[in-house]
Amino acid sequence: MSVAVAPTIGRSEPLPIPPKTAERTFDPAPVEAVMRRARAAQKLFSEVDQEGADAAVRALAWSLYKPENARELAELAVADTGLGNVADKIVKKQRKTFGTLRDLLRGRSVGVIEQDHAKGLVKYAKPMGVIGAVTPSTNPGATPVNKAMMAVKGRNAIVIAPSPLGYRTTARIVTLMREELERIGLPADLVQILPDPVTKDSTEALMRACDLVVVTGSQDNVRRAYSSGTPAIGVGAGNVPVMIDETADLDAAAQKIRDSKIFDNSTSCSSENSVVIVDAVYDQAIAALERAGAYLCTPAEKERIRERLWVKGKLNRDLIARDAPVLAEAFGLPPEAADRKYFLVEEDGVGRAHPFSGEKLALVLTVYRAADFAAAKARVAEILEHQGKGHSCGIHTTDMARARELAADLDVVRVLVNFAHTFGNGGGFNSGLGFTLSMGCGSWQKNSISENLSYRHFLNITHLVTPIPEDRPSPRDLFGPHWERIGYVEDTAAEAGR
Repeated sequence: MSVAVAPTIGRSEPLPIPPKTAERTFDPAPVEAVMRRARAAQKLFSEVDQEGADAAVRALAWSLYKPENARELAELAVADTGLGNVADKIVKKQRKTFGTLRDLLRGRSVGVIEQDHAKGLVKYAKPMGVIGAVTPSTNPGATPVNKAMMAVKGRNAIVIAPSPLGYRTTARIVTLMREELERIGLPADLVQILPDPVTKDSTEALMRACDLVVVTGSQDNVRRAYSSGTPAIGVGAGNVPVMIDETADLDAAAQKIRDSKIFDNSTSCSSENSVVIVDAVYDQAIAALERAGAYLCTPAEKERIRERLWVKGKLNRDLIARDAPVLAEAFGLPPEAADRKYFLVEEDGVGRAHPFSGEKLALVLTVYRAADFAAAKARVAEILEHQGKGHSCGIHTTDMARARELAADLDVVRVLVNFAHTFGNGGGFNSGLGFTLSMGCGSWQKNSISENLSYRHFLNITHLVTPIPEDRPSPRDLFGPHWERIGYVEDTAAEAGR
């Protein structure tokens, strides 16, 4: 790297986690202090070359990918939040971090990053400054690292405002990231966390003070970010519906749906929430889902699930992202259900009166029967219109014309074909989408991006513009079709005299 930064700058110390205290009048001083340290560290770091930026990215990746760290953070996250399971969180932390590292090391983010000789354009990447990142309780370890890697790729600093529920986990991974930066002579203050307790006031103060806000989590935080006066990137809610048509390999589809649905107990916004099956293979598809580990609930069991999974119209915090045996007992299901991987409930309605049509964050998958592909497509669109519009959907089929029709007609950013949705939507080794834990949903969910979040969103770009041969078409080249429509006769003499 071109600039050596003394490791004494921003020395990392274990971050204390104060006991919870009563609400008090907001004091902006701690946020201001964090921002001062971040700006000082970023000013130094902004002078590194591409090698230096990539070294920082590798260091942050290793802080979580390192096997003992991945396990420690997974155990801490489950202990603190009660969401998901340790084994899958280890896989998630290592897989997402490894895939993101692959993507980041393949791109340029310092100096000249693109040249177009035909247009006389050269693009130079510049840092944005200090990134404010709001992260969710569902991924209190993985999401902060994912965002920090993207931020430092662009030679930025980052300050993380975690979900209060996941604060202890996020504080620990921030300490580990800071230690890894110091090991290679970079300022630890490139990565910081807001002091505990994180409140709406402190989060909003960070949003106003930083140079870019990136929010993964509640839609309330997304709205606050967009109204903060600072450039912001927010992502939308998921509620993924997938389709199984009569051409699909039913057992392969069932296995992929199972693997995706049960991963980390359905904490991912990319987890399937509904499956729409065409009538011609409905019974066979249900049988395939059962062979793959699903339990099909009776109407009476479905009603008990509805009563217990929602409390006063909101998801029951004590039942989301729990293990299948825990849910089976809570739902009053028979003993054989406790040995299954997840639970199917049949539904025929969509909307607020039909809560199973929405996102459940639980090992419950809603099943719809559709007369044919056209009806299935309409049902998927109806589900998305109710919740999750813009996010994504999937189809299991061997007819690519149908997949292309969904992509052309549905208001979603991503349509996945024959995927375990959770493992393809946020980037995969067999998916061309970039690895991320933040997926934009376009204007359909009032998001500023309609793609997976990447390091390119953390860059300012300077355009160097040089002269090229004149590219000036004639008026007829541009207006000709319109003139023909309205009967306009071109004044050729006047045109010739120009």
